[in-house]
Amino acid sequence: MGYIHCCSGLHKTKTFMLSPKKDFVVCELDYLAKCPVCGNLVIQLTRISKDNVLYTSRYVKNAAKKFWQKVKNKIIYEEKFIDYSKIKGGSFYLNYNEYGVKKRCYSNLSGLKIGLNSTF
Repeated sequence: MGYIHCCSGLHKTKTFMLSPKKDFVVCELDYLAKCPVCGNLVIQLTRISKDNVLYTSRYVKNAAKKFWQKVKNKIIYEEKFIDYSKIKGGSFYLNYNEYGVKKRCYSNLSGLKIGLNSTF
């Protein structure tokens, strides 16, 4: 997920990958439909050349609308990011046998003593 600095704050954006031209390795476009503070459309184009030089171009308001219409057909895909903090853990527990008693392992796999037999 990309961020654009607008109105003294970082705002989350949609990130698109573009097909790079011959002189560039990576071409990425960050799209902020509406800034929460000023309400403007903001687009930032970030490119990395073969010589590892970073180029950024930023467009706001009407210039951003014109640039979006020009670049829209060059989009390869949109980057989708997964928020892992919202994914719940699984319901699988490892069943194992310790001294002939069936138990469940909930978290600590390194402390298991699997296959032990009691010696009387």
